Amino acid sequence: MGHTVEKIGGTSMSRVHELRDTVLIADRDAPYGRIFVVSAFGGITNLLLEHKKSGEPGVYAAFASGDGDHGWLAALDRASDAMIEAHRVVLDHPGDLERADAFVRDRLVGARNCLIDLQRLCSYGHFRLEEHMLHTRELLSGLGEAHSAFVTTLMLQRVGIQARFVDLSGWRDTEQVTLEERITGAMAGVDPATEMPIVTGYAQCTEGLMREFDRGYSEVTFSRLAALTGAREAIIHKEFHLSSADPNLVGADAVRKLGRTNYDVADQLSNLGMEAIHPKAAKTLRQSGVPLRVTNAFEPHDPGTLIDDQPAPTPAVEIVTGLNVFALELFEQDMVGAKGYDAFILEVLTRHRVRIVSKVSNANTITHYVDSSLKVLRRVEKDLAERYPSAQVSSRAAAMASAVGRDLEGLAVLSRGLNALAAAGLEAIGATQGPRPVDVQFILERTALAPGIKALHGALIEQTAQPLAKVA
Repeated sequence: MGHTVEKIGGTSMSRVHELRDTVLIADRDAPYGRIFVVSAFGGITNLLLEHKKSGEPGVYAAFASGDGDHGWLAALDRASDAMIEAHRVVLDHPGDLERADAFVRDRLVGARNCLIDLQRLCSYGHFRLEEHMLHTRELLSGLGEAHSAFVTTLMLQRVGIQARFVDLSGWRDTEQVTLEERITGAMAGVDPATEMPIVTGYAQCTEGLMREFDRGYSEVTFSRLAALTGAREAIIHKEFHLSSADPNLVGADAVRKLGRTNYDVADQLSNLGMEAIHPKAAKTLRQSGVPLRVTNAFEPHDPGTLIDDQPAPTPAVEIVTGLNVFALELFEQDMVGAKGYDAFILEVLTRHRVRIVSKVSNANTITHYVDSSLKVLRRVEKDLAERYPSAQVSSRAAAMASAVGRDLEGLAVLSRGLNALAAAGLEAIGATQGPRPVDVQFILERTALAPGIKALHGALIEQTAQPLAKVA
């Protein structure tokens, strides 16, 4: 049957000791044929880089803004303490704890010495610190995955599993290799049929994963590993099921586990900020013919949701979700028949790294719905106003709710959705439906997003097809 490649995320990794006898060792009589890719323990990457949501500085952010001082050392000490505390939750044998403590000391002392040397080097005018910051970010980030993979290996070996620590982080490696070379080199001689590889989610390579994916790199490593090793299935263990909506918004009794969908739907969800998997990782799996399964790590007997390239057997809305956006609008009376407006707007948005979620246009107006901070959007508006001084450039806070499915043909989702919103006392600012029947988007006031999702879910999912399964 071949092997599987499976990924465990950071929040689940903090409870990896609870998953030992359910997810990691699902069958004591046949424990092998599985490769695990692990993220850092929950919260560790925040301490090593910066907090993903609040922006509170970690080691990297403190180092980048330290102006040559050593204030980042305190942040490194906090990260070290947190890593040690994390593995003391997972390990209980004194010998394992001693080895894990030594691992943290070795890696963090090495990182500290590297950063001190880098600061010293860049005190000379010929060297610029900013030229080395991406490498610094990757070095620090890789510490978290190396630690969690090493600790998980110790935990499994203690109970008799032939676990093998596979370190892709390039620690003290002087070679410059591609991601494919890094993976194939590390996996050479590894036999998943007789041992359980525990692989770091971060992989050091010439492509520089963080340059394009930043903290989404572990899914890229995971998907490439599955493709290169010819996995029969790729599995992501999350803390929840992929379901038809957020249970906190529509109620746990109302949502349904997806059960099965395809990569097209996964891409739409990524566009709305609800990633089942990074779209570049999904592309790798799709092109390699490897199906993806998303499971709830804490419901190990539930098969979860299978994502492949197959069409839906019957049309249906599968999920309703949404996100807050800004509506960036450029109105120019002279736009009719003129060319170049849209191209320049795209160039400005790309330069300021603003993510476009959707857009609409008519004879003299182009509106982009974007996922951005207001601060960055003001810079975009300034650039557009300078280029088109007679145009009216404005932005407003809004929200987008979207009904998504593998096949929405013939379901009248647009009209039924608008009627459902109206029945709930909500007004749509706009609505869009493309010719490809996979999603319909409803633009709402931000305060209407949660009740809007609930209304759409009730009309488009709860009142239609039979549920696949209830989410516990």
